[in-house]
Amino acid sequence: MDFELKNLDLIDVLSERHLQLRKMTENSWNDSMDIYLSNSEWFIIARTYKKQPTISYVSKHVDISRQATHKSIKSLEAKGLVEIHNVKNNKKDKWIQLTELGEECYRRNEALKANIESRIADKIGAKQLEYLKETLKSDWGL
Repeated sequence: MDFELKNLDLIDVLSERHLQLRKMTENSWNDSMDIYLSNSEWFIIARTYKKQPTISYVSKHVDISRQATHKSIKSLEAKGLVEIHNVKNNKKDKWIQLTELGEECYRRNEALKANIESRIADKIGAKQLEYLKETLKSDWGL
């Protein structure tokens, strides 16, 4: 993988690393837990943790189609990870919240991601990792 990355520009190398990290996170979860969750489901869980967003809000803020968002939310509900509620005075819109199990899954996944981050720090150095995070979070003027 590293050899392939050396020949890529910034945008492609960021994309490749993102895919690599998402795959590692997903595999780490699915190899160690009883509940299978897709990346789309994780995006929804992350945007729902400690919040009560409407389904339309979630659809607009995840990078998947509206239909796929609804399918993923229904899947999360079937797994007991989210509850779907009607919005007061609005027959069309609904809001979602994580169940206790959903919140526990979120916290466990955060621990798995922290472990991956620690492995990266061991490889490139803690200061380099902090610098990388600061750079990625900074205003790029885009």
